[in-house]
Amino acid sequence: MSQESGVSPGGPFLSPGCVLCHQGAKMVLFVTGRCRRTCWYCPLSRERKGRDVVFANERQVSSPSEAIEVAESMSALGTGVTGGEPLLEIERVVDYCRALKEHFGPDHQIHLYTGLAPDETMLRRLQGLVDELRLHPPHEVWPQILETDFAGSAVLARRMGFLIGIEVPSLPGIEDLAAALPLLDFLNINELEWGETCAAAMRERGFELDDGLHNAVKGARQWAEKLVGDPKVHFCSSVFKDSVQLRERLKRIAANTARPFEEVTDDGTVVYGVLEPEGAVDGFLEGFDEDEYAVCEGRIEMAWWVLAEHGAGLPGRKYVVERYPNGGMVVEVTPL
Repeated sequence: MSQESGVSPGGPFLSPGCVLCHQGAKMVLFVTGRCRRTCWYCPLSRERKGRDVVFANERQVSSPSEAIEVAESMSALGTGVTGGEPLLEIERVVDYCRALKEHFGPDHQIHLYTGLAPDETMLRRLQGLVDELRLHPPHEVWPQILETDFAGSAVLARRMGFLIGIEVPSLPGIEDLAAALPLLDFLNINELEWGETCAAAMRERGFELDDGLHNAVKGARQWAEKLVGDPKVHFCSSVFKDSVQLRERLKRIAANTARPFEEVTDDGTVVYGVLEPEGAVDGFLEGFDEDEYAVCEGRIEMAWWVLAEHGAGLPGRKYVVERYPNGGMVVEVTPL
């Protein structure tokens, strides 16, 4: 199988967008959950599927300036634009991409996923803003891929200076896309994943999880193996996306946003102690500098090891929190 991460001498071609994703240096800009297609394998969550909402990474945003704040928090070198179907909201795509390019400069690499086959008018709107296009032709047209508008769109986009590829999940019959390889710069195959909104459709088709630890569908890797010998083909495993890619992005965010008393883990999460006091604790805090603790809604947050060592005699609830950086999702809470 081809390399699943990074760039190795003599290995498969990785698009610039993929290289930056591997480094955790790409912000994910979800521009809308609207889509006219009903792909049975769509893994979008209920929070996003069919809803006209915008997210920058995990944060819901309402303006390009808010998306820029998220990009700055992780020192993003690029952005991946996705959905839903982003091009149903092309004005929004243009506004956000233009703002990102103007703020970070033309080297801020932007790739865009689309289930449409953009025509020349649409491609001209994206020129200078989107560097890399990733087409997602529906599964049912793969056997006739050269007869579809996707083939014509790929040729036109490449001629207009876009880096052009196809990105699809590994499904039975994926070898049919080999016919399109001469038209493309790359073909990305994502390991088919089980999701909450597509679980019923997966079961109807007889699919099952590969193991009890990850979201990968059994057999997805084997379907992709029919194509991975070509240097234009890159296989992205479920494990890589869940661990390496996310971990590297979290590390970048933590490096920029962790408070002085937070411990940054190897997974990019932050760990700190919390005291919910019962009564006055002024004497306890007198020995600390201002940057060694924070008071948040009556809670006192500080280095977990300091709380563990010096807070034993204090009345109140004491625990250790591990969470995603910058106020992200809580991973674990451990009582002290």
